[in-house]
Amino acid sequence: MEATIKRIYAEAKKNLQRIVLPEGAEDDRVISAANTAIAEGIAEIILIGKAAEIQKKADALNLSHISKATIFDPATDPKQQEYVELLYNLRKSKGMTYENAATLAMNPFYLACLMIKNGDADGEVGGAIYPTSSVLRPAFQIIKAKSGVTTVSGAMFMFTKKKKYGRNGLLIFADCAVNPMPTTKELAEIAVCTAESAKTIAKLDPKIAMLSFSSKGSAQHELVDRMAEATRLAKEMAPDLQIDGELQSDAAIVPAIGLSKAPDSEIAGHANILIFPDLQAGNICYKLVQRLGDAEAIGPVLQGLSKPVNDLSRGCTASDVVKMIGITAIQAIEGKKQAI
Repeated sequence: MEATIKRIYAEAKKNLQRIVLPEGAEDDRVISAANTAIAEGIAEIILIGKAAEIQKKADALNLSHISKATIFDPATDPKQQEYVELLYNLRKSKGMTYENAATLAMNPFYLACLMIKNGDADGEVGGAIYPTSSVLRPAFQIIKAKSGVTTVSGAMFMFTKKKKYGRNGLLIFADCAVNPMPTTKELAEIAVCTAESAKTIAKLDPKIAMLSFSSKGSAQHELVDRMAEATRLAKEMAPDLQIDGELQSDAAIVPAIGLSKAPDSEIAGHANILIFPDLQAGNICYKLVQRLGDAEAIGPVLQGLSKPVNDLSRGCTASDVVKMIGITAIQAIEGKKQAI
């Protein structure tokens, strides 16, 4: 993990991005991470809240770099009116009134997305103390999906101690955050987007396994058919993608088992990206691997949005938040390259 994170930080330092933290005034982990990101030059930080309260918290935690953050107080900053008007214009066709927009723009998660939409920030990291829905709802309404993408999903970067699996122990799991029961088309899109995240963030050569309780027809069931069909669709969407399915999880990552259960597969036994059939499976699995396998889980990294907005696990540490700031910066840098 250390080498991957060091590379992410090094890339972020070369092209500082403005990352907004909507919970910077509320959570010790977030404000501590902001201090670290500023001190190490990983990103420029925007905190939403009252300057006096944020500074008081920083002083109590002995954080000496928070004074270098940009602090935006929606209750007093005249630019807030600009964000209210932006939200109103974006959502009036959906029935939003100006009064509704004024109220919602005070919500730090809506405000963070409005900053990004307005070009005043490059990315967001939130969700340390609020549920995923608080992060996703404004992102869907304001940031929206990339052109050509219909499915936003969440990938977990799992740094395990089992170096023989994935790339030196790194495996990426998806979807672990957004889609409860994805369709075959959505599963295919999740696979394609996760491959892109793997290349952008981890410089990983994607080898994708579409997981099931069957390997290459060893069982007959409509759930098995779903993953086989999703594999076919993903290959149509991205013909150069290294992907196979359906595969059982052991057949996906253990070479000997892969050879036994799917001898004709180039992916079986060598996968570094695991696509789960539904959110239940993905979320349950990543938490078990994290806790029972003592793996470091970074994410969920949201993928498919037009600008980077990333969620945090409410069990995150300050160090996790710093890593997510770095990842969000890399996504912002890459997004700007693609826009040129």
